[in-house]
Amino acid sequence: MAIKFGGQFEVKRNPEEVYDFLTDPNRFAPLLPDFQSMTTQDATHFSVKVNVGISYIKGTADVKMELAQAERPKSARYKGQGSMAGGNVSLTAGFDLSQVDGGTKVAWQGEAQIFGRLTSVAGGLLEPLGRKNVQKLIDGLQAALAS
Repeated sequence: MAIKFGGQFEVKRNPEEVYDFLTDPNRFAPLLPDFQSMTTQDATHFSVKVNVGISYIKGTADVKMELAQAERPKSARYKGQGSMAGGNVSLTAGFDLSQVDGGTKVAWQGEAQIFGRLTSVAGGLLEPLGRKNVQKLIDGLQAALAS
């Protein structure tokens, strides 16, 4: 099952500051909904654990992430693979930055492919839950970049 997500927001910071924040997992990963922990391997590889659960399938998703493309201060793309309760996940996510009056516009987009028992149990609940969590992430990023 594929879930596409995206959103945009503006902050009163320059593109370089926003880019540096969004490419530093130590700064943005704790803003992920249901964040548990993170480990960093090097400047472009990290693993993140988040709580997941729908119905009776609950647990921790452990996703290995890579900063696969980086063009400072315009855009970056992440790729990830991992396991979670009742399945596996493969995802891509990225952002594009553009300067606007008084700050930076952030356009965020991505796609998650979810495989396994979770998709048969949760079915149509995954997409609304994914959208809700992406909005929580965007709200958290916007608040963190506003301070």
